[in-house]
Amino acid sequence: MESVALNNNLSMPALGLGVYLVTDVKECESSVDLALRAGYRLIDTAAIYGNERAVGRGMRSSGIAREEIFLTTKIWPSQFGYQRTTSAITESLERLGTGYIDLLLLHQPFGDYLGSWKALEEAVANGSVRSIGVSNFRIRELEELLAVATIPPALNQVERHPYYQQRDLGTFLDVHRIVPEAWFPIGHGSAKLLGETVFMALADKYGKSPVQVVLRWHLQSGWVAIPKSTNPAHIEQNIDIFDFELTSEEMARIAALDRDRPIFRVPRWLLGLVARLAPIRDLP
Repeated sequence: MESVALNNNLSMPALGLGVYLVTDVKECESSVDLALRAGYRLIDTAAIYGNERAVGRGMRSSGIAREEIFLTTKIWPSQFGYQRTTSAITESLERLGTGYIDLLLLHQPFGDYLGSWKALEEAVANGSVRSIGVSNFRIRELEELLAVATIPPALNQVERHPYYQQRDLGTFLDVHRIVPEAWFPIGHGSAKLLGETVFMALADKYGKSPVQVVLRWHLQSGWVAIPKSTNPAHIEQNIDIFDFELTSEEMARIAALDRDRPIFRVPRWLLGLVARLAPIRDLP
């Protein structure tokens, strides 16, 4: 497993398992267990996913030592503001049962995220959280946060795949030593994306699948990737990307696919409404 350095001198795995939309708690638990046994050491969840308890159980059932696992979870905007976020951190720690959180993110840039950031900084100070960052923040929101933060964000998790490469944001993150992480790294499993000629050709050349080629591209671009899967075969295949390397010419061919468009275009006002009203699920 390759790793990336965070700006607080910690390191995190470059590839992990995401559990977005995995609401069957038994399936979530078994997927986390299998992934860790297969060699994954990065698990990404969130309070809004409703599966923090299952993730914690999967971590424990894997038999992998806690200190070997890098666990990410996120605070939802309905829990933003200093006091609410302070309580939300305690609640996530209770649901996970993992003792501490390796990386805690603010999930969306809505509401009082500056007040929430103060709560995250205090969680680092008291040792319950090791690293803090954000998710879905644009440059303008990052600039606002950086202007007041005592601890700068270690990571920004955003949608990123060959059709939406986020180049300007990536440059900004690099300048400020903020690690970029991709959700929807294979374009939400887009058959059109994975069927692109370049991926079919490279898969044939390296004896890999188009998905494995795309994931390798992310890592060689300096991005962390967290593909979601509950399929045991896919979980094992997704991590099998450390025995080949794309050439600079092949990386350039993939770069040429950029359309600068996300998979789903959702108006900001609707995102903000969902962020305020969506309830935190607490599945068993």
